Amino acid sequence: MAAIEEHEVFARIGEAGFADICAAFYAEVARDDLLGPMYPADDMVGAETRLREFLIYRFGGPPRYIEQRGHPRLRMRHAPFAIDSAARDRWLTLMRRAVDSANIDTDAAQVLDGFFANMATFLINRQDRDGQQ
Repeated sequence: MAAIEEHEVFARIGEAGFADICAAFYAEVARDDLLGPMYPADDMVGAETRLREFLIYRFGGPPRYIEQRGHPRLRMRHAPFAIDSAARDRWLTLMRRAVDSANIDTDAAQVLDGFFANMATFLINRQDRDGQQ
């Protein structure tokens, strides 16, 4: 099977695929000692919904995220959270587990992984304790 473009991911996995990924991811986040405290406990459902809607839009689905929240402004929205390389690495670990657990199309999973790795690095906004960023 040939590699696919980002805008084709939604057609491959649909809303159900994104819902499965996000549900699995936030189930892990809620129990995670590093990432869990970054999320308000009373808004986990909201966080899951926002991520799911963003991913659906970003990968070729309906633009509900944009209609409801406007431009993603990811760096601005994540600025209040201390994201260093350890947080990025943990986020990627949990997201990769979530994608694996969703049993989605392999090509779509590869596209998502590349996007997640790039975005997680892009959102680093704090230096590590050793001065690395």
